[in-house]
Amino acid sequence: MAELDWAGLAAYLRQMNLVSILCRFVLAAVCGSVIGFERGKKRHAAGLRTHIVVCIGAMSAMLVNQYIITYFNPNSDPARMGAQVISGIGFLGAGTIIVTKRNQIKGLTTAAGLWTSACAGLALGIGLYEVAAPACLSIFVIFTVLHGLDFRMRRKSRQIDAFVELRKNT
Repeated sequence: MAELDWAGLAAYLRQMNLVSILCRFVLAAVCGSVIGFERGKKRHAAGLRTHIVVCIGAMSAMLVNQYIITYFNPNSDPARMGAQVISGIGFLGAGTIIVTKRNQIKGLTTAAGLWTSACAGLALGIGLYEVAAPACLSIFVIFTVLHGLDFRMRRKSRQIDAFVELRKNT
């Protein structure tokens, strides 16, 4: 039985070829769905489909950037498109953050999930699989496991939140 050459496989998957590109698309969809599944299950603004699309979009931007460097201009900035994705996701994430009647902020974790999904997509787009997979897994664990822990800690807290609403009489 022949032994699998992991280093050779990793080097092959980092190149610009059809197998590598398809692998990156599949992994971006998987990473985005892992992060978005939990958000969608809890009916948050940005759920499964949004996270998948963000991750695939960010991955595509990095692939285009890698293609430009490989085939057109090796002296171009390899981080240019990634930087634009990161700042652009800020606008998308800001749309998921709302302030309720009681001045509570909702959607901040979802916005952070979108940003992280985009970063995982950027890592996949450049072929950095060993960064994207742990990022995706850690965000899923944080969203699922730590949500319950956070809820229990708040429930057992001795802190009382009081809200006062004032009306202006004219």
